[in-house]
Amino acid sequence: MKAALVQRLLRLLIVPVAAVLAALLVAAPGAYAATDLSKVAEALRESPVYVDPAASDVLSESDADALADKIRDADKPVFVAVLPSDYPTQNLFQNLRTETGVTGLYGIRLGDEFDARADSAVLSRNAVSNLVTSVQSAGDAKAQLNDFVDGALRNVGGAAPSSWSEGTGDGVSTTALITFGAVLVAGGAGAYTLVRRNRRRHEEDQRAALEKLRVVVDEDITAFGEELDRLDFHPAEPGADDAMRADYEHALDAYDKAKSLMAAAQKPEDVRAVTQSVEDGRFSLSVLAARREGRPLPERRPPCFFDPRHGPSVADATWTPSSGATREVPVCAADQARLADGADPMVREVDTEYGRRPYWEAGPAYGPWAGGYFGGGILPGLLIGTMLGSLMATPTYAADYGSGYGDFGAGGYEGGDVSGADFNTDDFSGGWGGFGGGDFGGGGDFGGGF
Repeated sequence: MKAALVQRLLRLLIVPVAAVLAALLVAAPGAYAATDLSKVAEALRESPVYVDPAASDVLSESDADALADKIRDADKPVFVAVLPSDYPTQNLFQNLRTETGVTGLYGIRLGDEFDARADSAVLSRNAVSNLVTSVQSAGDAKAQLNDFVDGALRNVGGAAPSSWSEGTGDGVSTTALITFGAVLVAGGAGAYTLVRRNRRRHEEDQRAALEKLRVVVDEDITAFGEELDRLDFHPAEPGADDAMRADYEHALDAYDKAKSLMAAAQKPEDVRAVTQSVEDGRFSLSVLAARREGRPLPERRPPCFFDPRHGPSVADATWTPSSGATREVPVCAADQARLADGADPMVREVDTEYGRRPYWEAGPAYGPWAGGYFGGGILPGLLIGTMLGSLMATPTYAADYGSGYGDFGAGGYEGGDVSGADFNTDDFSGGWGGFGGGDFGGGGDFGGGF
């Protein structure tokens, strides 16, 4: 926070010079050279928002500064570039990511159009697609980019690059630092007293949340046990081979592990390992079933979003919650058919103070429960715009319930580090989503792909 404040003060001194330089660049015959992609990348390594001089009428300097301050304060690797509509677009995202060399989420406003790409380490493709779709109708550039950044900061993993705050402390006086330190000491003493006073209450709240969550987890474990009973598989039955026996043994081990982990759980975040074990066991059962029936082995997919008890998903389907943007969610065969027929899916509901509600509209304790089922970066994209998704993105949630959904959350990623061109280029290449997370403009591309 101190570095950010100092940087804001420095910008107040630099702004007049920058304005003059920008004016000269616009007026100069070779002004377009200032928008060379390497220079855009250089600017983004120093600040999260870059506005091309030729696109200064799209987003004002003050609005760009406010947007950059918001991203810096959140300490997230979110990059925004505002470029003119005639900017060269061949491999734009991929080349910008390579030039910048920083893991993160990149949003580009190109004239009147907007799109984004991200390293899969900080945000999944589905999450990027859902996020871009949700801001397409936001209005002018200021509203759209603010909506994009707000959504990104709630869901993206990783940390901001250190270059955003380096070299900003030379102009701070010793007196100011001493005063600032004294304030911190005084405030710290008061905060410590407050923490001691509230610690017992916090622990009680955590225990209450765990007990509420225990009901749902026990239902899941019981349902999994019933699946094992219905399986009617005997390791010595005719046709059984070593692979089948291994699948069955793995499922039994997962069931026992889930029960043991739940019995030992002390806080809501401990539940993530429980549901992760249940999910792993259910997949083993689906593999075993395929072997017994002579079918191709299923690919490893997350469970059905609407109710993980439905088992592994078979496809991704388009779904729009009652209040929120359309997104792609993994679904079981039964819910896929229901959605195709225009019917409502079979949703997992849990008890809340407002009655029975879908789990994504319940309390924060359900974050670790869902995270065990939907790990590996998929959950933030599924929960964009829901109450649980918003809760899970807050620092308070991370402190109380852990990361909840695996690699995302406090300390879960090492994103934001400079990594040169060592990244998954597929994350930044076109052809995987169309308008809103895919190519610019209604499913087309920039004229050659990017």
